[in-house]
Amino acid sequence: MNKTVLIFPAGMPRALEFLGKCQRQQQQVIGASSLAFDPSRPQYSAWLTLPYINHDEFDASLAQAIRDLKVGGIYTPHPVIWEYLNRALERIAPGVSLLNSSPANAELEGYRVAQTRAGALLCNPLPLAVTRKPRADLTEVAVSSLYRHVEVMPGMCDHDKMRALYEVARHCPAGDLVEIGTWWGKSAFIFLRLAQCFGIGNLLCVDPWSDTHLIQNDKNSLVDIASAQFSADEAFAVFQINLLPYSCGDLNYLRMPSTEGANFYRTQRDVRTPAFGATSYTGRIALLHVDGNHSYESVNADIAAWSDLVMDGGWIVIDDYIWSFGDGPKRVGDKFLTTNRDKISAAFVMGGALFIRWGAE
Repeated sequence: MNKTVLIFPAGMPRALEFLGKCQRQQQQVIGASSLAFDPSRPQYSAWLTLPYINHDEFDASLAQAIRDLKVGGIYTPHPVIWEYLNRALERIAPGVSLLNSSPANAELEGYRVAQTRAGALLCNPLPLAVTRKPRADLTEVAVSSLYRHVEVMPGMCDHDKMRALYEVARHCPAGDLVEIGTWWGKSAFIFLRLAQCFGIGNLLCVDPWSDTHLIQNDKNSLVDIASAQFSADEAFAVFQINLLPYSCGDLNYLRMPSTEGANFYRTQRDVRTPAFGATSYTGRIALLHVDGNHSYESVNADIAAWSDLVMDGGWIVIDDYIWSFGDGPKRVGDKFLTTNRDKISAAFVMGGALFIRWGAE
């Protein structure tokens, strides 16, 4: 919009987020508050003090400010103020509109979506062609929590893939979970929570978190060009920030290439890091998630280094088996399926990932 935007109250976290958006769009903004001293004031180039909304002079003061400052729209993250202005703004300043929908609905929308997805997952269990008796379903609250918390973490994980991972975890034997390629930790969180809820075992994340190892050599180099904007060191920090609140001595990492990690895992059972302390592993993998570098050579090396450590009844998940930017995961997955036909009891593709149950039924 061309006219000035009024942000009120200006110091709330959502208000400051909106301020940043306006500044990036070079939108003229005025911050407003009813506080005698508002710490957010220095962040605004223009400022206005308004009476509290329950004071008699509020309406007239707001109307005067809108006229004097040529305000064309108001953003308010405060649910009480929003409800009042939603009813009264047309009377106070005809033609001036609220720029956001109900803050209460905005805050709760993610939880409502998570509950809907949880209900759908529990009402439509994924049938797996295995005879192993699955663990009992989680409660709707537990599944909702999984959906909600994973949604706020950066990264990508298809909802169909999450549905498949949930069912695989129910059928998974007890043992270690190993993830090759973790980056920000979105899928690691899924594995950790499922392992905790179903009592599977401890999670080991193996990732070099190295800018060099990001290079995929994908067709047209679209992924490599996009990846250049990311910092591996920052991704490593984000991973720790994301997972630390959920770890209970049952998660750790090896910051090294996959093949080096496999050699470490084969010879040592304990991993100790500054962030997560000490974690012990059994050396028997119940679930292996391969999501590192997607070049054919890298995926092939990951499978060669780790797959023989997967126990009977365990699962191998090759992410991005269906991938728009290359066929490395698919070629490796197809070769593995063909080579080990007599050792695989189930295999399917869901959410772009290839799921393989290791060991004859």
